[in-house]
Amino acid sequence: MPTADVSARPAVPGDEEAIAAIQLAAWAETLGADAVAGLPRDQILATWGAAIEAPPSREHRVFVATDGPHVVGFAALAVNDIVALEVAPEHRRRGHGSRLLSACVDTMRLFGATEVRAWALEGDADREAFLTTAGLGEGGVRRGIDGPDQELHERLWRAQLT
Repeated sequence: MPTADVSARPAVPGDEEAIAAIQLAAWAETLGADAVAGLPRDQILATWGAAIEAPPSREHRVFVATDGPHVVGFAALAVNDIVALEVAPEHRRRGHGSRLLSACVDTMRLFGATEVRAWALEGDADREAFLTTAGLGEGGVRRGIDGPDQELHERLWRAQLT
């Protein structure tokens, strides 16, 4: 079956392997390899497998970016929030993140959302630049989340959907 050279599509069972690998690589890059070395890979795989096969609602989705037959990025959508969006480091700056963001926004519009929200770790200048370029602005909300070895802080980014 022919496939597009690059695309974003809904995740299917089996994609969780690539998603977990991309997520762990991104976390290692952001948080440090030591911080993620002890994370339970099997549990991460199971979590992504469940998100793909049995999402908690119809507004929860997982998308993957592909380059030929290879999964090179992913995004997870929970109602109006993009809760994850990662592209493998060696595949960045090729439009994969933008395609994933577009898939999320298009899906939100189908469900009647009027706002898109995304979270970025404080100090992640690359993600903040990506979100700003995509038209999102800082939302004025900060939250703490459990990290592998410490609490992490994220800032909300948002944009109105018209």
